[in-house]
Amino acid sequence: MAKKDFSYRGKTLEELKALSFNEFMQLIPSPRRRSLKRGFTEQQKILLNKIRKNRQNIETHCRDMVILPEMVDKVIKVHNGKEFFPVRIMPEMIGHVLGEFALTRKRITHNAPGIGATRSSAAISVR
Repeated sequence: MAKKDFSYRGKTLEELKALSFNEFMQLIPSPRRRSLKRGFTEQQKILLNKIRKNRQNIETHCRDMVILPEMVDKVIKVHNGKEFFPVRIMPEMIGHVLGEFALTRKRITHNAPGIGATRSSAAISVR
């Protein structure tokens, strides 16, 4: 089975990287386009500079940063409220935001109820 080549709205990754910023903005969905049109925040600018300098071990709190083609194949540690979660940027993530890939809630599993938790468990003798 042949591996399917990546394309985003009919453009390959190399074509996306060659596009100007305004041309790329026309390809992404409107909510992301509007946030990019407003401009980057100071924290987002700092993050972009670190990515462009090819720094290793990049940590950020910018969960609302839109993933751009220049970020592909980088590992960025995104804060999830408790710790920094490493996110490897894949081509399929272009146009999404970083926070979508660092979940803030864990799945919880409950154990059996303890003694005294219910009326019936209070009657059980504790040996």
